[in-house]
Amino acid sequence: MRVIDPGALAARLVLERPEETPDGQGGVERSFAALATVWGRIEPVSARAAEVAGTLPVTVTHRIWLRHRADLAGGMRFRKGARIFTVLTFRDPDETGRYLVCDCEEAKP
Repeated sequence: MRVIDPGALAARLVLERPEETPDGQGGVERSFAALATVWGRIEPVSARAAEVAGTLPVTVTHRIWLRHRADLAGGMRFRKGARIFTVLTFRDPDETGRYLVCDCEEAKP
């Protein structure tokens, strides 16, 4: 079990949830709305670059720690200024209901 110092949760993040609105043609438009402001710890994990359409975008994965929330769901994202971290998975690292660890992905142009 990894012990986390609550003082290490020093990054102010906005938790955003996806919202879908009908586009009038049978599809939907997806946007994101702020749900809450939380404090977290951002740990870079890995980076990879892959050529896509003649560009070389870099995808960086991060581990984001935060206090436990019952309303977190896949597809949500965290925003820190202009940076966006998409939540891929999340878990309670020691099953005590104190913290959550989110595996996130940040795309960089």
